[in-house]
Amino acid sequence: AMAADATPPGAATVVRDDPYEIAAFLRTKPASALPGIGPKTAKTLARYGITSVGDIADTRLPTLQRILGTTAARLAHDRARGIDERPVIPGAAPRTMSASRRFDRDELDPDQHHRAVLGLVQDLGGRLRTSGEIAQALTLTVTYADRSQTTRTRTLAEPTAHTPALADTARTLLSGFGLQRARVRTIALRAGRLRPAEDTVHQLTLDQHDDKLRRLETAIDKAATRYGPGVAGAASTFPRSG
Repeated sequence: AMAADATPPGAATVVRDDPYEIAAFLRTKPASALPGIGPKTAKTLARYGITSVGDIADTRLPTLQRILGTTAARLAHDRARGIDERPVIPGAAPRTMSASRRFDRDELDPDQHHRAVLGLVQDLGGRLRTSGEIAQALTLTVTYADRSQTTRTRTLAEPTAHTPALADTARTLLSGFGLQRARVRTIALRAGRLRPAEDTVHQLTLDQHDDKLRRLETAIDKAATRYGPGVAGAASTFPRSG
């Protein structure tokens, strides 16, 4: 996957199944090039002087575990040394997951637009976590009274299924539409470029606020599983992260 990302269209990059050749290809790459290492996690690693894939491979596993957590550190450590048990599926299209809200009448109220988007975020976040997937991008599509549409896409700072992080990106997308006087009929939100949740590295944090949000998120997921979706209310339950 990393070789494919580094290869321009029409060309080929060959890395033979040889420990020395694999190490030569991997070690000079920036830490963020490793699958599962997003920009925020790469920045955290850089604070410890870990800036390349080679640095990750050379760092003792217990040290990485203190920075990233047990499972995430082991994944990063293995992948930095060319060990990855995931099967390669040629030509597999990235999965997506969508949710939409159609208003009973053309909606002019920006507060209703906002509530609708947050409700879609909660729906998608819960479904992503249930299916064990994370999203790398969100796409917001607004359909107006005349049936015209506007679509915007934004890449997430890090792949996630965490509702507050999804909500922050969705709010940013919505604010870019300028819907103060728009007659909106339907709002749709799509989580794109999905991949298994175990592929990502969630850095440890001392932010008690974020930990509380994750515990609240887990409780809401359990309530939705037991009593049905919508029982816990809209994603406005979650304040802005950060």
